[in-house]
Amino acid sequence: MANKTKNEFIAYSEPAIRNNLSIVEYCRTSVAAVSGCTAGVLGLTGLYGAVFFVVAVTTFWFMLLFKAGIDSWKKYFISRNSLLLNGIFGHFFTYILCWTFIYGMVHVY
Repeated sequence: MANKTKNEFIAYSEPAIRNNLSIVEYCRTSVAAVSGCTAGVLGLTGLYGAVFFVVAVTTFWFMLLFKAGIDSWKKYFISRNSLLLNGIFGHFFTYILCWTFIYGMVHVY
């Protein structure tokens, strides 16, 4: 690797970054729905269910960074933190929706 100077610019392809973020958003929504269904089937309630969501989102984030490459994720995304935190509340609501729906189907008589 060459030494980078402060005056060196990094060029990003906006359509490629937008496409990558769109795919990540779709995967994040799917992870929220599947983990919500899993929490519902397992019968997790209260704080255990919320912790399960945090574990699922964090696991997905690590898997995404591993797939992109430990040091080469900068080629595909602008910020690691944005990959973790963008849309977290919207996905939490998707998680809760799937969680309560499946929990009600499985555990409520």
